[in-house]
Amino acid sequence: MKVPLTGFSGVVLVTRGDEILVSEARGFAHRGYGVENTVGTRFAIASGTKGFTALVVVGLIAEGRLTLDTRARDVLGGDLPLIDDAVTVEHLLTHTSGIGDYCDEEADPPLQPLLATSADYLAALDGFPQRSLPGTEFRYNNGAFAVLALIAERIAGRPFHDLVHERVCEPAGMTDTAFLRSDALPGRTATGYLEDGRTNVFSLPVVGHGDGGIYSTAPDIRRFWPAFLEGRIVPREWVGRMLRPHADRYGLGFWLPWPGGVRLEGGDYGVTFRSTHADGVTATLISNDHRGGGPLLRQLDEFLTKP
Repeated sequence: MKVPLTGFSGVVLVTRGDEILVSEARGFAHRGYGVENTVGTRFAIASGTKGFTALVVVGLIAEGRLTLDTRARDVLGGDLPLIDDAVTVEHLLTHTSGIGDYCDEEADPPLQPLLATSADYLAALDGFPQRSLPGTEFRYNNGAFAVLALIAERIAGRPFHDLVHERVCEPAGMTDTAFLRSDALPGRTATGYLEDGRTNVFSLPVVGHGDGGIYSTAPDIRRFWPAFLEGRIVPREWVGRMLRPHADRYGLGFWLPWPGGVRLEGGDYGVTFRSTHADGVTATLISNDHRGGGPLLRQLDEFLTKP
């Protein structure tokens, strides 16, 4: 398989089992210093994080510490009072909660408030009225997954970032995946760039949370899929339930683009990410440019769906 990478900044990795079909890196992790991207470069994956959040929550459900029918209010208490009392964990996982969303994806690149801790996110999530009745419509919602992270923390009594590390990254062998500070990125990590050439440091939270912002590598994402699908992160019974369509080609934290296909996807200022697994093939594109997909994403989908 050949992919056109002219003007692309990031990594494309396509594998079938142990066979590597495509492994290419292009562009710069840091333009100012001329640091080139490699296949092992860490990139922000934006909303790809939502699948990991779902797995943390479902893991707690599998242990009997939560249920899909648990009401958010029963865990939140008096916090976030504008969330309807009928909103459940399942509503939040399937983007059908109808809660107000603190993140407007249609706005110009915002100057983000300092979002680095769970307390910061709790404050940022407050004050957004309910937009529709719970369970009545699919409306993609970043805030819902930030709320899920808060719920997981309170149920488990552990910081959310630690829960992702212990319950997702460790069993999958994802040693290069972590929530990093966008204003203090370590080596071998790509800086994201806006269309005008500026970095995205003022357009994203300082540290991500349940709805996005974890950093990972294409090889780590490759390790993730078999760990998830083979039941090493949550029990196999729950893998099947998470990949059952609930609303608008969406399961519990995962996109279901076609029968037999499962996808994690994220896009933000200076971030493009998509990883799709279908019929034993994993195709991952990860970029430090929010325009980094385009025809490449279509070509990867065509490869995955060809007879």
